Amino acid sequence: MTTPKGTSVIRTLPFGSDAALRRRYMVVDEPIQANLRFGRILEFLDKLAEETALAYVHKVAPEARVVTAAIDNILVRHPGDVTRDLVFHARINYVGKTSMEVGIRVEHPGDPTVHVASCYFTMVAREGDREKTRGVELPPLDLADENDRHRAEKAKERREAYRRHLAAMQEPPSREEYEMLRRLHLAQEEPDFKGLLAGSLVTEGWERMYPEQENVPKTIFGGYLVRRAYELSAICTELAAPDRPVIAAVNRINFHYPVHLDDKLHYVSRVVFTEGNTVCVEAGIERISRDRTTKALSNTCLFTFVNVDREMAHRPVAEVYPVTYAEDTRYLQAYRSHQEFLSHHYADSELLE
Repeated sequence: MTTPKGTSVIRTLPFGSDAALRRRYMVVDEPIQANLRFGRILEFLDKLAEETALAYVHKVAPEARVVTAAIDNILVRHPGDVTRDLVFHARINYVGKTSMEVGIRVEHPGDPTVHVASCYFTMVAREGDREKTRGVELPPLDLADENDRHRAEKAKERREAYRRHLAAMQEPPSREEYEMLRRLHLAQEEPDFKGLLAGSLVTEGWERMYPEQENVPKTIFGGYLVRRAYELSAICTELAAPDRPVIAAVNRINFHYPVHLDDKLHYVSRVVFTEGNTVCVEAGIERISRDRTTKALSNTCLFTFVNVDREMAHRPVAEVYPVTYAEDTRYLQAYRSHQEFLSHHYADSELLE
């Protein structure tokens, strides 16, 4: 049996010594803080999670592949510095019947080491072609070490917590939540109302998939999709953040259906909730087949940004006002997700106020 340590993979982006690489990962060509292009980091993380999981799967099924089912959460603990090397420590924390959790710690090496982010990916082992794909049953990890057992339990807790979260999202508004929504709607009836309407805080994009985005035969690389969704969401955030939005967390990314060559993609990002200096953006990717006979929601994402000035000091954002029932629903779900996220991670990130 393989131990979690036996699945470990370490990768480094040598920003300190590679000027060309450093430039590709810059947001702007200026010496500002948090100048690390997070969309490209997402793409790199997804590929690393795939490589880590695939090495384990190939021990029992050499022809199998792995796909990303979800990015459970990514918490940005400290802003990344594009002038310093970035090291990624990946390992498998838990193995289920056909799925596994890959945890990745991102840090700047040195004295002291800076913990940049913690990430958790759910990967699924599959084999067969896309018409007859099936899951691959996986052997369990050897969890003889107490720390390994603790990580495995935390991984199972994250799965259960997400199931509870999904159930909670379907609950009707509490009295407090009803009053919150009611206040937002009553404010819109005031004659001097000039607030930000949720319906105006939307960005969209279209793209066709080509072989250069291919990962496994005829299937598009999921890391590319989430990078594009993130980049559009960052632009969307600027509709509500008057200063500079910086990513604080990826609350959740779900991969519902694979995207194939020749598919046309419709990206939609919406500012759905704001509070203090925080902006929550929901993004969805709809795939449309080449013959336009099939449509499916490929990915759903929820990103949390914070609005800061040049010195990374928190700056307030305006309140967002939902108008329609659909906007109320998205607002309430983002509000609940944000409150839950803060309750678990408030003390772990210097970006969260």
